[in-house]
Amino acid sequence: MKQFGFIQKILSYINLESDLDSFEKIHETFEKEIIFKGSNLWILIFAIIVASVGLNMNSTAVVIGAMLISPLMGPINGMGYSIATYNFPLFRTAVKNFSFAVIASLIASTTYFAISPISTAHSELLARTSPTIYDVIIALFGGLAGIVAISSKHKGNVIPGVAIATALMPPLCTAGYGLATGQFTYFFGAIYLFTINTVFIAISSVAISQILKFPIVSIIEVSQKKRVNRWISVIITLVLLPSLYFGYNLVQKEKFVENANAFINNVSVLENNYLLKNEIKPIKNSIVLVYANANLSEIQKKTIRDKAKIFSLNNVKIEFPQGLSAEGISRKNTDSDILKSEINRINLVLQKQENHLDSLGQNKYRGQQILDEIKSLYPQIINCSLAESYVFSEIKS
Repeated sequence: MKQFGFIQKILSYINLESDLDSFEKIHETFEKEIIFKGSNLWILIFAIIVASVGLNMNSTAVVIGAMLISPLMGPINGMGYSIATYNFPLFRTAVKNFSFAVIASLIASTTYFAISPISTAHSELLARTSPTIYDVIIALFGGLAGIVAISSKHKGNVIPGVAIATALMPPLCTAGYGLATGQFTYFFGAIYLFTINTVFIAISSVAISQILKFPIVSIIEVSQKKRVNRWISVIITLVLLPSLYFGYNLVQKEKFVENANAFINNVSVLENNYLLKNEIKPIKNSIVLVYANANLSEIQKKTIRDKAKIFSLNNVKIEFPQGLSAEGISRKNTDSDILKSEINRINLVLQKQENHLDSLGQNKYRGQQILDEIKSLYPQIINCSLAESYVFSEIKS
């Protein structure tokens, strides 16, 4: 009985129905938030401009601020709710308003980037062009948090948090940047990320609406239910599969970069050659190594390539562009190159000196090692002395 009571107590903590708002209020919330006209439309346009400026200036704080004031979550949740309750008139209204909001956002962001004097693609912008399976996970669980908050009596600050986590605004702005600059790879990558977020937030709304058994207000045939569920499955599959592929590529790229960095550290000094510059190219599966001083011999190149296999870089292509020989440095008379070469030489000398000092420091422990070995054979010996000596002899022929 105690175990049964404990399980009931656990279930009471995770029960959603205890905090559930009335179905009438939930329905009113969805109906109100899917509308895009008047103040909602202007807030969306302002948020798009703010997000575009943030991406343009590479400011994370500004982008987050834009996501906080964006009202885009409303129609997406409305689409999921209307599918779960088979409320097709509400679904059509949500889709219409959502489409209008997306078009207005693209026009606003494209216009901004078309007139902006800064056209560089910074990291904040580039991050929205290569969606992966991790974006699916974020959208799914962010959407779950959002629909649970809407259904609860205590909504709190979850909805703004979901807007930040799922990042609906930046992909639209990035798509506008792609259109304004004619870089359609950016446009399609960003639109795909936006589609991922939209679909999986809507799917989250469908799932929670069905779990909480929101009432179906219209009579629906079984065949129509099956058709709706089939379409949901098709859309999920079409959106999910490319993200799995991109996610796999992302993991492989990160592993390649990590192994390549470890390999480069290992070959930074090779005999009398010093690594001046390196470049890792994950997409081409290649590494560029530029050494100073004399050109590398074929034996040295083979040694480097063999070392790459130790770091799981079996099929990597290693390139050795022309380095800076001592004669080449004097001919070019480039101060920075001379200084860099000299610094590498000094570092090598210091490293050798440090290794020599370490070996000298170990000498004081050798006597103890000898004493330990002798005592195992002759326990009566309690101390010994160790010193270096020099022997001189005359060699007679």
